[in-house]
Amino acid sequence: MASRRHQRLALATAAAVLTLTTAVGCAGLDKALDCVRTADAIATSVGNLQQAVSSASEDITQASEALDDIDRELKKLDDTTDNADLSKAVDDLQAGVTSVRESIEKGDATPDITPVTNAATEIGKVCTP
Repeated sequence: MASRRHQRLALATAAAVLTLTTAVGCAGLDKALDCVRTADAIATSVGNLQQAVSSASEDITQASEALDDIDRELKKLDDTTDNADLSKAVDDLQAGVTSVRESIEKGDATPDITPVTNAATEIGKVCTP
């Protein structure tokens, strides 16, 4: 199921890129493409997190690395947006990442990543025109 969610988000991202090329002016296009690219990178990182959590008994450090990737992408996205809906989704995703990271640090090998996946999906929606 997790890979289907990632595939849907990636498909929505690709559709957004195609739509953006005709719907937005040059300045807006650059900003919108940044949003779409970052949303796709976040979707990839969330997919990696889902996979790492599902095999956490083998190596929990993979989950930490996926969280670090999400943090980097969130920083990029937060620096380039002034959209209130996107800012809220970024904040929600950051809160989810913090929660998962704290759970892992406390020894939880299978933390609940639902807030992360839900917020990532919302970012994908906001970044799709």
